[in-house]
This record gives sequence, C-alpha cells and structure tokens, in this order.
Amino acid sequence: MKIRLLSISALALGLVLALPATPALAQAAATGQLRSPDVIYVPTPPEVVAAMLKVAKVGPGDVIYDLGSGDGRIVIAAVKDFGAARGTGIDIDPQRIKEANANAATNKVTDKVRFLNQDLFTTNLSEATVISLYLLPSLNLKLRPKLMAELKPGTRIVSHAFDMGDWAPEQTLDVDGRKVYFWTIPKR
Repeated sequence: MKIRLLSISALALGLVLALPATPALAQAAATGQLRSPDVIYVPTPPEVVAAMLKVAKVGPGDVIYDLGSGDGRIVIAAVKDFGAARGTGIDIDPQRIKEANANAATNKVTDKVRFLNQDLFTTNLSEATVISLYLLPSLNLKLRPKLMAELKPGTRIVSHAFDMGDWAPEQTLDVDGRKVYFWTIPKR
C-alpha cells in the first residue's frame, strides 16, 4: 500500500514538473533571474537623478542603496558627483546588473559601488543611510514595512514619481514635470 502511494506521489510530482511554466517564469529561468521583475526598466533622467541626490543631501559618509537600480546611474552619480562613501544597487534582472557594472567601470567607481542580483524584498538594507526608489506605488507600499523595520532612524528615502500612500513626504519636488518625494525614517 505504501509503495503504491509513493508511486502516485512521484507520478504527480513528475506531472507538475513537466507542466510548462508561465511565460514570465520561463523567461526568468532562461535569463538566470531570481523571478520576473515587478516593473519594467525605465531609466531615471539625469536631472531627476541629480534632484533626488540633492534633496536627500547625499555626501561623504553616506551609503546609498538603489532598489531596482537598473543601469546603476543613481548609485554611480551618488559616489562620483555627490561624494557618497559607497553605493549598492539591487536589481533582480541580471542584464541590468551587467550594464551597471559596465557603467561603473566606465565611470571608474568600481572601488566604491557594487551591484547585486537580488530581490529587493529580501535584501538586507540596514547599512543604508540613503535609499532611492523608482518603483510603482503598490511596490512602495509593500516595501514600506521593510524600510521601517530595517533602517535606522534618520535614514533618508527618495523616490522618483511615486509616493508611499498615507506616509506624507517631507518634501515633494517637481523636476521638469516629474515628481520626486523625500522622507526620513522617524525615531522609534
């Protein structure tokens, strides 16, 4: 009897494994991605990058994490143009990580930046003094409890285009028709 149950379970498992994956999962598996991206890659314009880093008062001693870092432009600008001590870009798409590493090499900042092919919802963010985002409102809301739990009070958060629901920003900028939002993790 036990042998028969085991063989039925093995057959069921074989059928599940043989079923085709969804197109997004199949593409993620084919490209080496951890899972399919939550958003499409849209680069932040240079003037918005500069405004984000300026409103966050990025400078020496800062450790910036860019969540959904794309080609690395925000992290690179933070260390190259604003003097941040270090920067880390997190992106789930390995192609974006390759582009970011190439851009870091071109800009001669590979000693101060790193790009990790990770899921931003599972990456430890606790060493960041600045977090930058260009996600969607639903992702910002999903990420908010993680930011509140992991980040130290005083950590600055800046977002291109999207807010965080009922968490009112301390500043909102308009940069050539694009919004930039700024918050600080409050004292506990």
